[in-house]
Amino acid sequence: MGPQLWLATIMVGLIWSFVGAYDRGVWVMEVFPIFIALPLLAFTRSSFRLTTLVYVLIAIHAWVLMIGGHYTYARVPLGFWMQDVFHFTRNHYDRIGHLAQGFIPAMIAREILLRKTPLQRGGWLFFLVTCVCLAISAMYEFIEWGAAVALGQGADEFLATQGDPFDTQSDMLMAWIGSFLAQLLLARWHDRQLAGLRWR
Repeated sequence: MGPQLWLATIMVGLIWSFVGAYDRGVWVMEVFPIFIALPLLAFTRSSFRLTTLVYVLIAIHAWVLMIGGHYTYARVPLGFWMQDVFHFTRNHYDRIGHLAQGFIPAMIAREILLRKTPLQRGGWLFFLVTCVCLAISAMYEFIEWGAAVALGQGADEFLATQGDPFDTQSDMLMAWIGSFLAQLLLARWHDRQLAGLRWR
């Protein structure tokens, strides 16, 4: 995926997500990470170009956020479909979001650690990548906690807890699972792309 197509995919998603968003305030909170990531990735592309795999994963993660921002996580149609098919008691689209919150950052962290530190492939890399993902997940939960304190009832749409008292723990579990799955499923593919990338 070329940089122009990559950027166009995300920009189209942002426009779609914003137009007719259920709650514009929630939209801003949900997609805000994209507005941090895009300038950062543009600024570092010439000096620290990532693998195509990681760029594609970032675009997928952006779409997960944009869909959640458009509908709010508790109202995403895919979640209602899952609820009907699997007889869930709630809309679980936010679980997909938190799975992605571990899956995609795992590959970003893996790439940075392999390219910028003496770490080699193996157990310590796997462990530290997982720790990075859990730290990101915990930080996001702190942000949600801050939103709950600051906004009170107004934070319900952003939090999407849907009455689950263990929502925070479930979210972090999904991020942990995502970090494991990404490394188990994509490590070899990622290594092949790293080998073909002239970054030293």
